[in-house]
Formats: sequence, C-alpha cells, structure tokens
Amino acid sequence: MAEYIEGKRPVVEALTRKTPIEIVLMADNLKSDSLVETVLRKCRQAGIPVKKVPHKELDEKSERGSHQGVMARTKPYPYVGIGDIVARGQKDFEETGRSLVVVLDHITDAGNLGAIARSAEIVGATGIVIPNKRSAHVTAATYKSSAGAISNLKIAQVANLGSTIDRLKDEGYWVAGASEHASEALWNTNLKGKIVLVMGNEAEGLADRTQKKCDFLVALPQVGEIASLNVAQASTALMYEWLRQNWK
Repeated sequence: MAEYIEGKRPVVEALTRKTPIEIVLMADNLKSDSLVETVLRKCRQAGIPVKKVPHKELDEKSERGSHQGVMARTKPYPYVGIGDIVARGQKDFEETGRSLVVVLDHITDAGNLGAIARSAEIVGATGIVIPNKRSAHVTAATYKSSAGAISNLKIAQVANLGSTIDRLKDEGYWVAGASEHASEALWNTNLKGKIVLVMGNEAEGLADRTQKKCDFLVALPQVGEIASLNVAQASTALMYEWLRQNWK
C-alpha cells in the first residue's frame, strides 16, 4: 500500500529532509502560493515528477482529509535481509572492534522507530531488526522523527525474531534485553564488542519468548517515581552506554 504525505507544509518539509518521494500529486484547480511554488521548485531540483490530478482523486487517497491540494507518494523503503546486517556487522567489528544490532520486539509507533533509528545512526550501530508483522514499519513519520537518519541505516524485516536472535548469537553477538525488572544496572554490564540490544513493546516490554532468548537483562537505574522512560529515550541511553564502553 502506498504511503502518502498530505498537505503543503508537510510536503515541503519532506522534500527538505530528502525523504524519498516517488511523485507529487497536485489538484488541477489549486491556486499558487509561496508553499506551492516551493514544492514545485524543490521537485524540479530533485527531479521528482509533479502530476496534476482532479481534486476528487486526492480526496479519495487522503486518510485525514488534510491534503490542501498537495500529496506526495513516498518510495518503498529498501529493507535488507538479516544476512546484510550480519555482513555489515562483521565489517564494523573488523574495522572498529565493535558492532551493535538493535532488535525491536514489536514496537508499534512509527515515530518511535524513527527516533530509535536516529540514535542508532548517531552511535554507529550496524543496523536495526524489526518483525514483518504487528510492528511499526518505515513510513513518512519515521523519516520525520529520524531527521533523515533512517536513510543511512540498514533495517531488516524478519519473520521470526527468535531465530534471528539465534543467528546473531551464532555470529558471536551477546544479546542484552532491556527490562526495568533487570537486577543488573546498565553501567555494571559488559557491553563491549558485538552486542544485540533488544527493546520491548511500548506497553508490554519484552515478550516472554524474546526475553528467554537474551543472554542477560539490563536496566536503567532510576531515582524518580515515574515507572520508565519512553522506549526511544531508553534506547538512546542504552546505545550511548554501549558506545562509551567501546570508545577508542
């Protein structure tokens, strides 16, 4: 199913962030203004086609009814296979002595996926693994929350997280599951070398079957009374501790 970005300003923002866009659709009765001119200019610069269509066609494609006569259809995200993640991880390890693969156990919010991808790209993670069902996938919202970082990161969609974790273990990775119930504080845990960091669902955390695949669990110590951080915030803290321990 095609993903669409709706509205003049959101389309301008997407073009500015260099979100991969296949085509921009404009209502044939749309009046020109500064935002419309900006869309046309950026499309010309990027070589993105602009097609005039009946206003009714945009209404039919719109999910929110907020297209303002402008919609952009994004290109499908180029997911990779787990073999590509493994190969990249081996290259990273040979060059730097470290590799981090972030496994997301049915994260459901595309914005969280983007925020996690942004942090993963910044710390130099090898890639991200997500399930191909009942999980957020890369959308326009992901590009936005990742500030474009998603384009510089390998993401694999897999049918079975358990077998994928086993594959990564066979490749020499230690698997750390993030859980607020872990007895070991993050900075007392050895995260050196090849690490898989598993983050759980926003509401329920790690599934039991996923948790059993982990070699150990880690937690972020807390002093305040709020139960836990947002999954994207927690992921960032955990990834930076991995980078700190592996910094050379």
